[in-house]
Amino acid sequence: MGCCGSTERTKREWRPLEDRSCTDLPWFLLFTVFCVGMGSICGFTIVTGGAARLVFGYDSYGNTCGQRNEQIEGVRLSGLDHRDRKFVFFLDPCNIDIVQRKIKSMALCVSLCPPEELKTYQDLKRFAMVNGEASSVTHRVDVSPVAHRVDVSPFAEAVVTFVGDNSVLHRLIAGVAASKEIIIGLCVLALVLSMLLMVIIRYISAVLVWILTSLVVLGSLAGTSVLWWLYIDHRLYGNDTTVKITKEVKDEVEVRRDSGQALLVYAIAATVFTIILLLLMLFMRKRVALTIALFHVAGKVFLHLPLLTLQPFVTFLALLLFWIYWILVLLFLGTSGNPVQNEETGLTEFRLTGPLQYLTWYHAVGLVWISEFILACQQMTVAGAVVTYYFTRDKTRLPVTPILSSVLRLVRYHLGTVAKGSFIITLVKIPRLVLMYIHNQLKGKENACARCLLKTCICCLWCLEKCLNYLNQNAYAATAINSTSFCTSARDAFVILVENALRVATINAVGDFVLFLGKILIVTSTAFAGVLLLNYQRDYAEWLLPLIIVCLFAFLVAHCFLSIFEIVVDVLFLCFAIDTKYNDGTPGKEFFMDKALMVRT
Repeated sequence: MGCCGSTERTKREWRPLEDRSCTDLPWFLLFTVFCVGMGSICGFTIVTGGAARLVFGYDSYGNTCGQRNEQIEGVRLSGLDHRDRKFVFFLDPCNIDIVQRKIKSMALCVSLCPPEELKTYQDLKRFAMVNGEASSVTHRVDVSPVAHRVDVSPFAEAVVTFVGDNSVLHRLIAGVAASKEIIIGLCVLALVLSMLLMVIIRYISAVLVWILTSLVVLGSLAGTSVLWWLYIDHRLYGNDTTVKITKEVKDEVEVRRDSGQALLVYAIAATVFTIILLLLMLFMRKRVALTIALFHVAGKVFLHLPLLTLQPFVTFLALLLFWIYWILVLLFLGTSGNPVQNEETGLTEFRLTGPLQYLTWYHAVGLVWISEFILACQQMTVAGAVVTYYFTRDKTRLPVTPILSSVLRLVRYHLGTVAKGSFIITLVKIPRLVLMYIHNQLKGKENACARCLLKTCICCLWCLEKCLNYLNQNAYAATAINSTSFCTSARDAFVILVENALRVATINAVGDFVLFLGKILIVTSTAFAGVLLLNYQRDYAEWLLPLIIVCLFAFLVAHCFLSIFEIVVDVLFLCFAIDTKYNDGTPGKEFFMDKALMVRT
């Protein structure tokens, strides 16, 4: 099976792009069965009428509007023929139960919505007679009095009044409406800047890295110098005034002595930190240079594989379609199940009871696992394309579409590996989400110890999830190289990363900061262009909401694109580490790496 403890050879012979075979087939079958279960939940909601109730609506007696209904045992006025009544009319639509997220108002199926406000019971009865729901209204009066004002609640009126009278809100909305063309143009600009940055970042990465290094060193030296200056100044001041102060206030002498000792400790600690930092910079300058070289080669990868820039669009589209499907099925589940009469209101509701109530939990797990699966497919696709680029010595002999070739290899051989890796992330993410939900529900109720324990658990799970994500990404790259199973690939990648721990730390620290600066550059450039384009509007208050929308979109786009760039850099480094471990440049063991990386070996 190729899992932990399997009989696969323990000493890995890295043979890029050879010995391609299916990996983690049982996990592919398990994931397929799970997806069939997700589809079965959707089928269940359609067959049992939950989907129809959500789409067409249903009245307070379990009758679906626009259809012939069957009699529900124990529910009066159920089983009515509503084929000519296709609309749902709520007597009090703003009577909402916030906790249960349900409308508590009585609902009727009608053939036509009321053309005017219904203020009295007589108006309501007359409307019901015309629309054929007189018996429903009469029965409802016997159960519970009907409100005289049935169309708009005071809360809704207050909201409408606030929106209508609030001049600031009105101006902000008007600003967005008046600037919609500019907003669209700025969003396109952010998109173009993000795509360009992935190509040109190799030219500016060296400048950014050395500026960062210089600032860190200078800041450390300046901080240490200031602390020593404060300590010396304190000693001189103390020596001049010790005699006078001792005669007047002895306690103040102790305070000054303690302050001097504290300054001395701070200055010594800062000095030690600065010395360590300078030594690290001295010994790690080659590793910093390796980071710059990797950024340079990553820029070349995007020039040779331009379709990589489409990966964020494809992944976002896949996630969006799945999330839409998931939300629709979740809503269908809300109107599925067995009819139950609410004892408080007397209305008929549909609830999942017995074993059916676990369908919602199954559906929730599916949200996390399939979302992680889609993201893992993106990582595997990018890793496969980058591996093909790196281990092809003659770049003119690259496949016509390395991205498409990587996708085909993923679908044919490695879906099981992706399913297993994403499931491991799911096992960590779900407990963290559950603890976050518990923490929010108990906010203000739990004691300090429980709150601290919950936050600690959430933080630890978050850190574990980040570590597993990084290991998974490298495991996918190892699978793309050797076509090994997930556990074997993760073990091999982990060994390579541990052997290059200092390089990994340098690349992650420096690389993440450079990419963060890239995101800030895109956001600030887009915001600056927005200020210039919105300058003709004299009402500066109208700038706020359009600029916020544009900046948020710019940051989201920059994050998506630079995340792809980060994956490329990480895969390139793993390939580089493997290359330097098993090759030395001699005949028969020639390097695969780019010339920019050869000087860093």
